Amino acid sequence: MWLALCLGGPPLAVLAALALTQSLAFVPFLAAAAGVGLFAGLASWLVRADLDRLAAALDRMAVGTAGTTPPSAEARPVLPFFRPLAAGLAHLARRSAAEAARHAERRGIDETIVERLPDALLILDAGQSVIRTNAAARAAFGAEIPAVLRHPELRGAIGRALASGAAETADVTIPVPVERTLRASILPLGTGRANTIVLVLSDRTREHAIERMRADFVANASHELRTPLASLIGFIETLRGPAADDRPAQRRFLGIMAGEAARMQRLIDDLLSLSRIELVEHQPPAGAVDLATFLPRIAAGFEPRLAERHMQLKLSLAPELPLVAGDSDQLAQVMQNLLDNAVKYGRENGTVRVSAEPQGAGASFAVTDDGPGIPRQHLPRLTERFYRVDKGRSRAIGGTGLGLAIVKHIVIRHRGQLTIESNEGNGSTFRVWLPLAPAKPRGSGP
Repeated sequence: MWLALCLGGPPLAVLAALALTQSLAFVPFLAAAAGVGLFAGLASWLVRADLDRLAAALDRMAVGTAGTTPPSAEARPVLPFFRPLAAGLAHLARRSAAEAARHAERRGIDETIVERLPDALLILDAGQSVIRTNAAARAAFGAEIPAVLRHPELRGAIGRALASGAAETADVTIPVPVERTLRASILPLGTGRANTIVLVLSDRTREHAIERMRADFVANASHELRTPLASLIGFIETLRGPAADDRPAQRRFLGIMAGEAARMQRLIDDLLSLSRIELVEHQPPAGAVDLATFLPRIAAGFEPRLAERHMQLKLSLAPELPLVAGDSDQLAQVMQNLLDNAVKYGRENGTVRVSAEPQGAGASFAVTDDGPGIPRQHLPRLTERFYRVDKGRSRAIGGTGLGLAIVKHIVIRHRGQLTIESNEGNGSTFRVWLPLAPAKPRGSGP
C-alpha cells in the first residue's frame, strides 16, 4: 500500500491494496474457527451417539429384555468420560438379569406348587370372573366351573368376604353330575390387588359319605337284623328247653337257623358293599370294559342256578360293541344282581334274555325275565334300600332288599343310566346304559 502511495497511484488502487492486506490477515482466524467448529461437531456427534446407546440400553433394561447389557468401554468404544457410566450400567444390567432370573425361578416354583395342589384353586377378579385355575380345579369341574360359582351359598360367602375383607368358609353341595360336598375357603387378597379373591374348594364327599355310612349302617343293620336275630334266639331257647330231646325238631330248627344266619351274612355283605360303593361314587372309573366278552362270561356263571329252575338263557349281542367306561368288578356286580333277580323272580321253565347294543354316545345291556312283572306304582321306588314289592316272598327266597340299590349306585358312579320297564304279567326288563370309554392317546400302548 505504501508503495502505491509513493508511486502516486490513484486512490482506487490504494483502497484495493488495503482490502487485500486486511483479508490476508483474517485467514488464520477463519481457519482456526473452522477447526474448532469441526471438532465441536465431531465431539457433539460422539457424545450424542454414546448417550443414545446408553439410553437405548436403559430402555431395554426397563422393559426387561433378556440378555441386555449396556455398551462398555471394552465392548463398544465410547468417549473416555462415559466409560465409568457405561461400566456402572453394565454392572447394574448384570445384577438386574440375575435378579430377573431368580424371580423367574421363584415364579416357576410358585406355578408348579399351584398346579400340583391336591385341592381345586381358582382366582377371581372383582367381578367374580375366573382369572386362573389349577389342574385339580380343571380335572374336578372342567366346564362346570361357572355353574359351581353360581351356587347361592358360595356366592353369598364370596360376597361376605368382599364386603368384610376377611376370609370366609362355606360348605356347598353340588348335585350334578353326582352329589359332591365341598368346603369352600375364600380369601380376599390385600393391598395392591384389591377385590381379587383366592378360592380353594376341598372335596369332602368321602368324609361325609363315611359319616352317613356309619349312621345308615347302624340304622339299617339294627332294623333288618332284628328279625333274624329274634328268630335265632327263639330257636336256641326252644332247643335248650322243649326240644332238648326231640331229634327231628332239632334237625328242622337247625336248618331254619342256618338259613337265618346265611341271610344275616348276605345282609351284612350287601350293606358293606353298598357302603364301599358310596365312598367312591363321586370318582368315575378310568377303566374300559368290552361287553362282547364280559356279558357272556358273567352269564356263564349262572348256568347251575338256571338249571335248578329249568330256565334257559338267551344272549343277543350286537356285532362290534364299543368299549364302555367302567370298573369291571363293579359292573360284574351289577350284572350278577340283575341276573340273580331274573332267576329268583322269573317263571320256572321260562327264559332269561341278555342283550346289548350300541346306543348314542355309549352302549347298553339289558336283562329280561318272563316273570309276573311289577305293578307300575312300585317302579319308582325299586332302587330304594330295603324296598320290596312282596316282602314275604323276598325274604323267603333270600333277598336282602339291597340288590337294586347297589346297582343304582354303581351306575351313578359310572355316569350311566338305569331304566326299568315292567307290566304285570309280562315280565320285567332292567337296562343299563354306559358311556363310551375315553380314547387312548396315541403312543399310550395297547
